[in-house]
Amino acid sequence: MPKINVYLPDDLADAVKKTGVPVSAVCQRALEQAVRRVTAIRETVLADLDDAPAGALAHFTVRTRAVLKLAVERARDAGSPRTSTEHLLGALLDEGTNLALHVLRALEIEPEQVGRDLARRRSGRQVTAPPDSGTHRLDGPASNALELAVVEATALSHNYIGCEHLLLGLSGESDGIAGQVLRALGADPKLVRRAVTAALAGYVHMQAEGGQGGRPTASADAPRDLAAAVRAELAPLNRRIARLEEHLGLPPEG
Repeated sequence: MPKINVYLPDDLADAVKKTGVPVSAVCQRALEQAVRRVTAIRETVLADLDDAPAGALAHFTVRTRAVLKLAVERARDAGSPRTSTEHLLGALLDEGTNLALHVLRALEIEPEQVGRDLARRRSGRQVTAPPDSGTHRLDGPASNALELAVVEATALSHNYIGCEHLLLGLSGESDGIAGQVLRALGADPKLVRRAVTAALAGYVHMQAEGGQGGRPTASADAPRDLAAAVRAELAPLNRRIARLEEHLGLPPEG
């Protein structure tokens, strides 16, 4: 039977040894589930996204499905036979109203700069697609990014897949252009995760202050107000983490 090495942080490795968790069985089960999810996502035909979602896309929000639809359009316009992470990230920017953009601004990364860097990375890449068969699928890195988005949503105990989770998936995916662009601008997965958590808390704060149900309505001031709310939520957390890292003798982030 083939053997795969699994590397764990020291504290987790110690805890696993103390509790006697059956690492092989747990990892095998987790990998089986991940393979099934990734396979389902890769085999999903990105068509008719306006219809009631099912299967691998069942928990994707209306806005996230709109982003997927825009990504397909981007891929086809570029002559690509598959939808890639660069198309997903470009579609997040094109949609223009999603929480992922507020998260980027809270990290002091302007979406316009992301778009420019993405365009530079794409320049000179020519792809010729085969005749359109009426179907369109994700490539490997894009499938992995969506799988990571599902994992991040599950880890946050969310029963939906939103654009903020897609941003997390793109920032954590190692092979696609989108992750490379995001990380080069400072959108490290750990920082993005922290900002997403703060952004959701910021939405709750804005709802309480405004006395409105649901998510805040879009306005000219919404991006600035939410980014400020996110930074306010992030500030004490960042200070606590900085103190902990200093106590442990770890180098500061970034």
